Amino acid sequence: MKLNWGYNILIAADAIFQNKLRSILTSLGIIFGVASVIAMLAIGSGAEQEILEKMKLLGTNNIIIKPLDKKKMKELAEAEADESSSDAKKDNTEKFSPGLTLGDMNSIRKLVPTVDRVAPELIFEVSAIRKNTKRLVNLVGINRDYLKINNFTISEGNDFSDLSFKKSEDVCLIGSDVSKKLFPTDNPIGEVIKCDEQWFRVIGILSEKKISKENIQNLGIRDFNMDIYIPLETMFVRFNNRSIVTKAELERRNRRGEQAEVNNNQLDQVTVAFRNSEDIRSSVDIIHRILERRHNFVKDFEIVVPELLLEQEQSTKRIFNIVLGAIASISLIVGGIGIMNIMLASVLERTREIGIRKAVGATRSDILLQFLSEAVAISLSGGIIGIILGVSTSYIIENLTEIKTIVTPFSVIISFVVSISIGLLFGITPARRASMQDTIELLRYE
Repeated sequence: MKLNWGYNILIAADAIFQNKLRSILTSLGIIFGVASVIAMLAIGSGAEQEILEKMKLLGTNNIIIKPLDKKKMKELAEAEADESSSDAKKDNTEKFSPGLTLGDMNSIRKLVPTVDRVAPELIFEVSAIRKNTKRLVNLVGINRDYLKINNFTISEGNDFSDLSFKKSEDVCLIGSDVSKKLFPTDNPIGEVIKCDEQWFRVIGILSEKKISKENIQNLGIRDFNMDIYIPLETMFVRFNNRSIVTKAELERRNRRGEQAEVNNNQLDQVTVAFRNSEDIRSSVDIIHRILERRHNFVKDFEIVVPELLLEQEQSTKRIFNIVLGAIASISLIVGGIGIMNIMLASVLERTREIGIRKAVGATRSDILLQFLSEAVAISLSGGIIGIILGVSTSYIIENLTEIKTIVTPFSVIISFVVSISIGLLFGITPARRASMQDTIELLRYE
């Protein structure tokens, strides 16, 4: 006998509408399970996107070398003294270190073959003045590699020329926010900005870097859009080269008093870019030993490997998302068990109905399709409602909290397929039980 799909599905739909409340309660497990899965996948996708943004900001092939302040050096020396000998602290404090210098940068470039680029960074906080507008900004001394390592692009104007570095020219590149605040209506190219007592001509505007406040705090980076960049050699000439101690500088130090901490580091930071990320771990140890020897074994520097920090953060978030996903999956399993339970009860309640249908010609396949259609319809409707609820929940989470969520088509498709699969998986047993019963026994049932 030919299987009548339409008629059997129609009977299944009629049975669902006759028991609306029971069908809704049965589908609640699927609704909340699917919504939870979508919300958890959205949180996971958002976390992954944040990691990628951080990688773009810090660079996957980069390491960062920073000088330590006196407080951190003291804490490090005390920790090492506790682990080794009591003389470690004394030896470390009595030795002299020139601090982080251009010589360190050049040695790394020369002695480590895996290095691609090295970029120094020297920062002074200055007041930038243009006409009647004044803003507190960071004036940053850089070399040619700095913009390439940090993925900066020029939106207007030109980059520094080789002569800008050789002749210590008074030219600058400005961030996008500096351009908006100091030149709200004018074109900055060719105009001048006064930084403290020095004047600089604007030759280019950097493209905007979108950095969230959270990344600025967590990664310890600046808002690059409010920076003004000048050649490093110009910074040494026009402001201060901390590696050279002049008579005027000594007088200033005496006026500040002996308790004032003096920064002898010629550079505030050095970023080292490698050709391949696989070279980082082996090269970090070599760079550490080079700097130790150059700094007379005084540990007044630290090497930060962003890739390792981001990998650790990514691993932690991945574990967290797996746990949340497992919890959400339990809801789906519970919902599936609920469907099986209700369908088994429905088979028992409608025993005579099944017997009558089989007596008038319905085949086992017809009965199987009828009850299987009911289970799939309940889970599918629950899945659709769950998708809507999950997407809405994701947007609510992002708007009410600082957690970034991204709902992807993949998560919606997966949830849709899962809801159908649950109906088929947990509905097959009750449906087979209904179809396998003997017609005479069904008609005799009271």
